[in-house]
Amino acid sequence: MHFASTRNPQPQVGFSKALTQGLADDGGLYVPSEWPSYEPSRLEAPENHEVLASLAREVLRPFIAGDALEPELEAMTREAFNFPAPQIWLDSSQRLGVLELFHGPTAAFKDFGARFLAAALTRLRRAASRPLQVLVATSGDTGGAVAAAFHGHHGIEVSVLYPKGLVSPTQEQQLTCWGGNVRSFAVRGRFDDCQRLVKQAFADAALRGRFELTSANSINLGRLLPQTAYYWAASLRVARAHGEPASFVIPSGNLGNATACVWARKLGAPIAAIVLAHNANRTVPDYLSEGTLRPRASVATLSSAMDVGDPSNLERLSALYPDAAALRGAVSAVSIDDEATRGRIRADFAHYRRVWCPHTAVAAEAYARLAPEVRAHGRWLIVATAHPAKFREIVVPLIGESVPMPENLARLFDRPSSTTEIEADVEALRRAL
Repeated sequence: MHFASTRNPQPQVGFSKALTQGLADDGGLYVPSEWPSYEPSRLEAPENHEVLASLAREVLRPFIAGDALEPELEAMTREAFNFPAPQIWLDSSQRLGVLELFHGPTAAFKDFGARFLAAALTRLRRAASRPLQVLVATSGDTGGAVAAAFHGHHGIEVSVLYPKGLVSPTQEQQLTCWGGNVRSFAVRGRFDDCQRLVKQAFADAALRGRFELTSANSINLGRLLPQTAYYWAASLRVARAHGEPASFVIPSGNLGNATACVWARKLGAPIAAIVLAHNANRTVPDYLSEGTLRPRASVATLSSAMDVGDPSNLERLSALYPDAAALRGAVSAVSIDDEATRGRIRADFAHYRRVWCPHTAVAAEAYARLAPEVRAHGRWLIVATAHPAKFREIVVPLIGESVPMPENLARLFDRPSSTTEIEADVEALRRAL
């Protein structure tokens, strides 16, 4: 299997090189040069994380075939998928459920992809002569997952860039408490500035001459491909139990998680509708409704990890669906404001006794706005992307009850934190590195 840039079908590279480079030489994102097909009936629907790891191996195997990492696939998936992704029905008719993706070390869905990428890159560095510098821009959750996944890995240094003052206190502790081979930079700007800095670093001759650079954002194929596994798992469970495909409502920012779901469906997973639930950063909903792409500065919201005004993975979706009309036939998108997000947290806690993080609440509100006949005739899964304890400052006043802190998060508050503030320009980043 080979991979090519979204901007040019040639040249093509292998899986290991795509992971190590992160971004293609022309600035594009790597996508498969061909799409394998699977027969869903031959894949096992996992009920626990051991079987989820096995399913991930089967899903990823064609993409790694012939690559230096192929013999390591079993070990890498075992390391990455060592916690569950449970699916819980919210109503007796089993028409509405939640796919919980927050049971990993940093209580966010990004733990799956970050741990797989760390396992892969660590193996690729065994014979390297100089450290690999991993740059990651984060609006909250990505940086924590990447820092946890790579912390202590020999031959790899991690630099986490996050927007100063625009992440929750719990998220900031996750970003800044590591030390060792992980450094954190509070950028005086927004997430889009952090993401721009990472892309500019790849094009900076001085930085590329000094470091071997890669990215751990969802622009990196090694972050995104593993995420297709839990969509396979959930959709297979629904199909086996009910004889129907699953539909997903996905909290969406940089579109990595949404792209993983679209890719899983393209590979043959029994998935029907895909709804992209955005907050007030409505670049994608506007693109689908108006037909014109207008990237813009991001807007700060309660669901900070989704505060993206120029989503990178739209380039991957556009490689499959080259205009708004084509993409509109594959997904739908809706924008939810903070007032509605607060209302949904209150309403679903009262109705289901479920506590949503603000990102999951955006998806829950998007589901509530679907036409009644659409909700009644599908098997819908709201994708819960983060544990609500990461956003206690927002959630607790809305529900009037405390939110217990998972043990894995609580341990991080015992660690000292350290960060360096920098301006949002590549020269400042160059000096800091």
